[in-house]
Amino acid sequence: MGSEKQGFIWLSGLLFLHILALSTAEVLYYEFFLQESQFTKLCSTKSILTVNGSFPGPEIRVRRGDAVFVNVHNQGNHAVSLKWEGVKDSIDGSNELIQPGRNFTYEIELEDEIGTLWWHATSAWAAATVHGAFVILPAANEDYPFPAPTSDQTIILGEWFREELTEANQTIAPGSADAYTINGHPGETYGCSN
Repeated sequence: MGSEKQGFIWLSGLLFLHILALSTAEVLYYEFFLQESQFTKLCSTKSILTVNGSFPGPEIRVRRGDAVFVNVHNQGNHAVSLKWEGVKDSIDGSNELIQPGRNFTYEIELEDEIGTLWWHATSAWAAATVHGAFVILPAANEDYPFPAPTSDQTIILGEWFREELTEANQTIAPGSADAYTINGHPGETYGCSN
């Protein structure tokens, strides 16, 4: 009878720790609206696919262990899917192609991930404008695995193409960007930089 009691106590303790760990995790919801938006860069204006009207797209900021739901509404002209770089295979619907006029909710279960990752459209033409940072902080009850930063600033490097980017336009070769961007802005070495 003693070993059964010890087993029960051990199992109860393990269950308590599991419940305690889950109680600190949160469930977070994000709404992404893929839409065509007008942007002016390098002295010309063009329509690009954006998320919530921004380039780059919005930052997702969560804690390790959180459950994240991202509801993507495709209001653009082409089918699109998103990829969550650096997140283990715990994503529901990671290959889902979202048709224009439809929506899909990605369910992302974070386990051991920590640090700054990124999300982006899976096709090269859409990924040029549909991307953003995915910041995963330590869980509420844990420290960073390195000296804790005193502040942080997310920097997203990207590319800008004067030519229209569409799935049908396959003429753009890698490395042929007209400008490189920092947080969506070309540097001052490019003409018409703002």
